[in-house]
Amino acid sequence: MPGLTGRFNTLMKAKVSSVLDRAEDPGETLDYSYEKQLELLQQAKSGIVEVVTSKKRLQQQEGTLREQVVKLDGQARQALAAGNEDLSRQALTRKQAIQDELGTLDQQVADLEHQQQQLIDGENKLQAKVEAFRTQKEIVKAQYSAADAQVQISEAATGVGEQMADVGLAVQRVTEKTENMKARADAVGELEQAGTFDDPTELGGGDDLDRQLAQLTSGSAVDSELEKMKAELAAGTAAPELPSGGGTEAAA
Repeated sequence: MPGLTGRFNTLMKAKVSSVLDRAEDPGETLDYSYEKQLELLQQAKSGIVEVVTSKKRLQQQEGTLREQVVKLDGQARQALAAGNEDLSRQALTRKQAIQDELGTLDQQVADLEHQQQQLIDGENKLQAKVEAFRTQKEIVKAQYSAADAQVQISEAATGVGEQMADVGLAVQRVTEKTENMKARADAVGELEQAGTFDDPTELGGGDDLDRQLAQLTSGSAVDSELEKMKAELAAGTAAPELPSGGGTEAAA
């Protein structure tokens, strides 16, 4: 059974592939691909926005730290002028730590700017590819529509299309049915002329032979009755009285 099962699966896959191939619309496929590219382009734009947002946040932190550096520098000078060297040293120590942090932030901002530029370059290239694909998509769709219309016109003209084949079969069936009806009508007319059919409205019915025999029997009876009357007249036999109708007609 494994071999049979494998063949069945292969057959089903082939059938499904054939159905999908007939159902697939290249125009819809191209439109879907274009939509996916637009989604990628939007994701790239969103990535650039996120990078720029992060960079701006770091730059705000840098601004705050620089203000603290200026403030600590002034406080160190004031403490030193007041003769408080330890306080001045503490202010300078904190100032140095903030300057070190500023150096790290500067590097991070520089990295983000570099990443931002890369994303912008990539987004520009993707934008150009999307625009080129859109133009090519419309060209291919137009070519496919023209080719499909040409195929349908050619199939309709030559009668090889599925719809035209159905129409041809329908016309053939109607033609055959019409020819059969004409042949039947001709046959009925020929048999009617030959007297094969009886008139169902005629009393007595019977076929042609029965009618001929009836005519012969009727003619013989009439001849027999006529000969009998002749014999009676020759012998002087009185004719039988007719039934009385009364009045003047009876006397006459």
